Amino acid sequence: TARKDIPGQASLVFDVVLLDLHNPKDGISIENKVVPENCERQSQSGDFLRYHYNGTLLDGTFFDSSYSRNRTFDTYIGQGYVIAGIDEGLLGVCVGEKRRIVVPPHLGYGEEGRGNIPGSAVLVFDIHVIDFHNPSDSISITSHYKPPDCSVLSKKGDYLKYHYNASLLDGTLLDSTWNLGKTYNIVLGSGQVVLGMDMGLREMCVGEKRTVIIPPHLGYGEAGVDGEVPGSAVLVFDIELLELVAGLPEGYMFIWNGEVSPNLFEEIDKNGDGEVLLEEFSEYIHAQVASGKGKLAPGFDAEMIVKNMFTNQDRNGDGKVTAEEFKLKDQEAKHDEL
Repeated sequence: TARKDIPGQASLVFDVVLLDLHNPKDGISIENKVVPENCERQSQSGDFLRYHYNGTLLDGTFFDSSYSRNRTFDTYIGQGYVIAGIDEGLLGVCVGEKRRIVVPPHLGYGEEGRGNIPGSAVLVFDIHVIDFHNPSDSISITSHYKPPDCSVLSKKGDYLKYHYNASLLDGTLLDSTWNLGKTYNIVLGSGQVVLGMDMGLREMCVGEKRTVIIPPHLGYGEAGVDGEVPGSAVLVFDIELLELVAGLPEGYMFIWNGEVSPNLFEEIDKNGDGEVLLEEFSEYIHAQVASGKGKLAPGFDAEMIVKNMFTNQDRNGDGKVTAEEFKLKDQEAKHDEL
């Protein structure tokens, strides 16, 4: 029977706009690939990707964009954290690659759709891969230059002065000591830089230039540094080591360069009153360092080291060291406690 508003035996005319179509057997399709010339590594299942995207329907209707939020979308791939079509479409990408991923609804948001995405819609994602890493990655070191004499290598406890440029994998510059005109100075192995940087500065000689690539779990992690380093970013440091001051053996903050005087307490107690105050103690230690007889750990506050040494000797905490207190540590004459 005809509808009331349509006469019987009427010819009907339909104007149809085809929004999209798909076949339930369709997989994703990848188009418009732009791959960088240098691609040393392609993404695999289990990698963590940071990428930008624009999302549209097949007719060009916009539904979402990471650019509008001014931050990348970050996710593990191949493990079901994103829709199946994107999970698959992000495999085998290079850092810096751009590609279009067309996703049929059964690999997208299905018959129900989601938010402003209609049910059974084919989705188009234009993506740009910013970087990726795997949680099992360590740092990577590439040495570009070593001087002819590269025999003295940096180790834990050494005081280093170096220049660096810090950038993201896409070349975005984050920081540079060259721009500031002064070196960055640290004691290696003392927790003054992120772990990946500490690792990257080991076994390096003065004059050497190297590039160190640091994954986020050895850098600034998921949080990054607000306004400076994006969360989960892979970092690239171009480093030149300018100066190395050899550190002391591990656990030592002061050592004697020669034999220790058998009358050490008497030498420190210049006024012979049987008590050594911090001022006397400090004066003596600095005199030994100045004459080359003793050495303080480089890169630390010398006064703080001396004060800690004094406090270790002042067992009853009365602000002075007696011969009895001092001699208790006689067997440890080469330790930082004297």
